[in-house]
Amino acid sequence: MDVRVGDLLELKKAHPCGSRQWQVLRVGMDFKLRCAGCGHELMIPRSKAEKNIKKIIRTEETDA
Repeated sequence: MDVRVGDLLELKKAHPCGSRQWQVLRVGMDFKLRCAGCGHELMIPRSKAEKNIKKIIRTEETDA
């Protein structure tokens, strides 16, 4: 799965604040995500994150 820093991820389950969107801050074996609703940050294993992704929203397009 091609997830990049700066992408917005829409996950299957909502955060307790009600938001389903998370901004990607770091990628690797773990993802560092920030909730788009309340700003809460967390580290989650890549395998668990990829299972729960519903949609990837690209925020920055590459100029080729």
